[in-house]
Amino acid sequence: MNDETSLQELFGSLRFFVTPPHPCSYLEGREAITVFLDPKADISMTHYTHLARLGFRRSGEHVYRPQCENCDLCIPVRIPVNKFTPSRSQSRCYKRNQDLTMHIRDAEFDPEHFNLYQRYMKSRHAGGGMDSDDPESYLHVIQSRWSDTCLMEFHQRDKLFAVAVIDIFSDGLSAVYTFYEPEQIQRSLGVFAILSEIQYAREQGLDWLYLGFWNPESPKMAYKSLYRPIEILSGNQWQHRKK
Repeated sequence: MNDETSLQELFGSLRFFVTPPHPCSYLEGREAITVFLDPKADISMTHYTHLARLGFRRSGEHVYRPQCENCDLCIPVRIPVNKFTPSRSQSRCYKRNQDLTMHIRDAEFDPEHFNLYQRYMKSRHAGGGMDSDDPESYLHVIQSRWSDTCLMEFHQRDKLFAVAVIDIFSDGLSAVYTFYEPEQIQRSLGVFAILSEIQYAREQGLDWLYLGFWNPESPKMAYKSLYRPIEILSGNQWQHRKK
């Protein structure tokens, strides 16, 4: 059985839908279209692993990717962790945070995590509709009924500084979301979380860290291009992005 036949059998019973045009989350004045998997589909991490290789991303239990008319700027990206070399700035960030300890946790509700999430959202997304105090909304961020998900938590002694949500594929990790202490801006905890995910993937014998979508015209997504080398999905082929 060849790979094409295997994928046809794997995806044969799944349904995909397309949204009507809606305001783009990344570029002002643009409209976006999203293709998404039936939220009621009975899927596993095997399905999601193959969908991630095709550029899909998970948010809660929704698996999606942009499919806009006349625009292909939202590009799936991933880091080949065994080839990654940190920049000087990233190396400094990593050294600056060596006083933090990292632990892997199950993706379950934790009041301390939720409290940090609330502070982070109110600091970074106040008034934007994302700063919800609802525990159910928080659980939607960190878990789904079918995903193999865990939490990386970072402490300085007894104080929680950051939590990174990661999905675990057979050959890589997916960086789902990271939230951290908003008063610790100088630590660049978002960068440190990605560097820690790269290191953890290496330790687990995995090949990739998926970062979702990169848009070269969106300033808030620019950080993803700073991890080198990085691979982009062009058509259905992953290839190294040229500098």
